[in-house]
This record gives sequence, structure tokens and C-alpha cells, in this order.
Amino acid sequence: MDENGNIDEQLFPNGLTDAQITDMYKQMSFARAVDAKALSLQRQGRFVTYAPLLGEEATQVGSAYATSKDDFVVPSFRQHAVFLVRGFPLYKLFIALRGYEDGASENDTPQKANMTPEIVPVATQLPHAVGVAYAKKYNKENSAVVTYVGDGGTSEGDFYEAMNFAGVFKAPLVLIIENNQWAISMPRKQQTAAETLAQKAIAAGIPSIQVDGNDVIGVYKAVKDALTNAKNGPTVIECLTYRMGLHTTADDPTKYRPDADVEAWKSKDPISRVRKYLEKKGLWDDAKEKQMQDEHSKTIDDAVAKAEAFVVDPKSMFENVYSYVPQVLKDEEDEAAANSFWQGNV
Repeated sequence: MDENGNIDEQLFPNGLTDAQITDMYKQMSFARAVDAKALSLQRQGRFVTYAPLLGEEATQVGSAYATSKDDFVVPSFRQHAVFLVRGFPLYKLFIALRGYEDGASENDTPQKANMTPEIVPVATQLPHAVGVAYAKKYNKENSAVVTYVGDGGTSEGDFYEAMNFAGVFKAPLVLIIENNQWAISMPRKQQTAAETLAQKAIAAGIPSIQVDGNDVIGVYKAVKDALTNAKNGPTVIECLTYRMGLHTTADDPTKYRPDADVEAWKSKDPISRVRKYLEKKGLWDDAKEKQMQDEHSKTIDDAVAKAEAFVVDPKSMFENVYSYVPQVLKDEEDEAAANSFWQGNV
């Protein structure tokens, strides 16, 4: 799908319906609305440091939409939309953004997202992902692992080690490079001498493809094909997109990024092209847009209220760290329990 909402019929994925494309449009719009709210709440001091996804909705929604519930997802730190598409409750994502690890837990959620929590240290999630993928192969499970890394993460040793392992053992892994053109303040052209990031997979013996990361249908098809082929081994997919906003809320991109670059990418907006497609087919109009946005606002406001009403149990900071509680940690827990803060508001 190009910037004007036109489809290449020869490349269009079999079986993808207009109802599904409409749903993807709603998911992308919801992700953008959630992103704007989270950024606003962080600026008010109600959320901790946040990594916006503005401009990258097609890469995240298209890839997540292609997965099945049995596939396992290992994100990095920006894949908020992937969580939402896979059914992770928004209020729990907001609890995590308040700084509480309780938000990452799925213990009380009705639907399992089948994901790890967001992982901040760059590329360290990739060896974990390939390990899970190898376990799936070892156990003869009919599913795969999808993992994400940014363009900057492809310069890390973990990236190459994970690819090498996946290539050698033919692990059912789909590694998505979310190439948003900037590794904080380092532009893509200074990050590597490779002509593409996808071609880095060649040395590991892994098939790879580069796709327009702002084309939700193109991303969906590439990931769907890779998942179908996962029983034969891994695939690396480079999604070309653009980080329209901040790297994180601790960043000021105006210090290093030309405004002209941002303006040039606005015409490639991933959401507007889908709306143009739907409008051409008579499937969308201003009234439906308003109704959708109103529903999104209510859902988001309800999730914020629920997240801010959450009261953390201080004991949670001592749990889920070790398979058993060592005495030194137990001593710290007992000491904390004896202090007054334990009984008060946290």
C-alpha cells in the first residue's frame, strides 16, 4: 500500500479481508492515541520515562496482527502497540509506565499475551528470543518466536550471536529490525557500512527481506510468510520506518535531527494511507472516525483511572527475582517490613 492508499494486487496477501484492514486501522489509531496520552502523562510526572512509537504504528500492528496466539513475542522497549494487538490489558501497561513491575505480570489477566515484558537494555533480548525459539523446536511445538530490535541494536554483539545461533540450529525465529533511522542521535548512515540492515542476515545463512515499515499490509505479509516458513528456520525482516517523535522522554531530537527529514516522512504516514484506502472503498468516513476516536478516548481514560487507582504491594520488589529467596534478600524484606513506609502509601 503506497502513500495514497493504492494496493499492488500482485503482492496483496491472500485471504486478507477489508474487515481485517479496517481492524488494523483501528489498532494503529488506538496505538497513536495511547502514545499521545502516555507522553502527556509522563510530562505531568504521572508516568516514568517513556519511549514514544509515533510513526511506527504499521510496523508494530502489522507484525503483531500476523502472529497467532501460540506464537511467543520478545519485544524491546518501544513495542507498546504489539502488546495491545496481542490482548495485553492497557491498564496494566499503564501500571508498568507508572514504574511498577506489577504491570508486567499477567497473573490476573483473562487473556495471556504470550510475551516477555518490554526489555530496555539494547539487543539483550535477542539471545533470550532465540533460546525460546530453540525450545519450541526441541519440544516440537507448532509455533514460532517474533522478536524486535532497532537499527542501533544491529550493531550490538547480541544481535550477531543470536543470528548465528538461529542460523545454525534453524530456530523458528522471526527477527524484526524496526529501522526508524535513528539510534538515539546516531543516524542510520553512520551506524553501519552495510547497504541494508537486512543483508546482515546473509552471513548467518538466514533469509532476509526489506519491507516498507509504514505499509501495514506489506509488514503483515512479510511476517505472515516468515511465520509460515518458521518450521524451516529463521527469517530477518528489516522494516523501513521513521521515528517521528522522541527516542525517549529524556531526549530532544531537535538538537540533532533536521526538521526537513521529519517533514519528508510526514507524507509517508502509516495511518493516513490506510484511511485513504478505506475511504476509496466506501468503508470509512468522518462520522466513523469520530466514533472511533471517542471510543478510544473513553477506553484510554478508563485505563488511566484504573492504573492510578492501583496500590502496589511493596513485597513485589522482592519477588520474581530468584527461583528461591536467598537469605540476604529475605533479611532485606524483613527490614523493609519493619519500617513505617511499608504500612503507608507507596
